[in-house]
Amino acid sequence: MSITVLLADDHAVVRDGLQSMLEAQGDIEVIGHAGTGYEAVEQITELCPDVAVVDIAMPELNGIDVTREVIKACPSTRVVILSMYSTTEHILQALRAGALGYVLKESAGVEVINAVQAVHAGHRYLSEKILDRVVDDYVSRSATVMVKSPLERLSPREREVLQLVVESKSSVEISRILGISAKTIDTHRSRLMKKLNVRNIGELIKFGLNHGFTPPEEPDSTFPNTTA
Repeated sequence: MSITVLLADDHAVVRDGLQSMLEAQGDIEVIGHAGTGYEAVEQITELCPDVAVVDIAMPELNGIDVTREVIKACPSTRVVILSMYSTTEHILQALRAGALGYVLKESAGVEVINAVQAVHAGHRYLSEKILDRVVDDYVSRSATVMVKSPLERLSPREREVLQLVVESKSSVEISRILGISAKTIDTHRSRLMKKLNVRNIGELIKFGLNHGFTPPEEPDSTFPNTTA
């Protein structure tokens, strides 16, 4: 029986490349595509694929928050995060959200196949290049008092607003995307700045970038290497 997969990436050329590569294995079937974070949640909730391969830098709702929503809506779906970021913060945020796999785009060819097969079998999969880094960081943090992430103080709506602020969206644009008033957006943004102890929008964006929130990617930086 084939492993069903949904691909979520805002670049069609990436989705097409991944689909060709995965379906060439013979035991993997791509059953859906999504180009934005909200579309990914909608499609995965509707189709409940065995595995969802989700770009971390999805527009409007980043891949980490997509993962949180997917785990709640369709617990049987295993998530593999596809990312250009190799920082420990991005990796840990993805794993805490419920992702079982984390693959770097620079080595996304064979590793995506391996990740899909591994998480479908119930195992974790991390790109080889980041595995040692995660283990070293875990050992280091375990030797000290663990401090809760400031992101734990944010509501789901505040996380959505922070993602869109990181994408440099205006209050009017954010209100259109989320379906609430621009005045309410300004209130959320003020609360974010107070909770996170930042003084202006520039510091808020910097905080988001340093804590796993992702700006839009350039199209030419996302096509995976499909060679072995």
